[in-house]
Amino acid sequence: MQPLKKIHEPELAGPFPPDLHDVRHLRLKGGLIFVWGLVSFGAAYFARDLQSLAAGGWPLGYWIAAQGAVLMFIAIVVAYCWAMNRFERQDAARVAALTVEQGKPHG
Repeated sequence: MQPLKKIHEPELAGPFPPDLHDVRHLRLKGGLIFVWGLVSFGAAYFARDLQSLAAGGWPLGYWIAAQGAVLMFIAIVVAYCWAMNRFERQDAARVAALTVEQGKPHG
């Protein structure tokens, strides 16, 4: 009986191209989740207090419940996309710098 051959696929051997578990990404995700929780639960917790404030003739609690939470969610998604693009550009610049540095002739 022959031993089983291990099949190594180079695409599956390494981590995903953007390392989503480094400190920058975890801080970004934690901060955005904190903001989302603050908007979601803060509006519900202070709903009675927000009713006393008016914006455009309607109570502020109504605006946050009707539009504000959705707008905040969209803002969080846009901020996440912007930050991820920035991180990817930084990583690409770092890899390019390392490639150039390793490609220099010695001597």
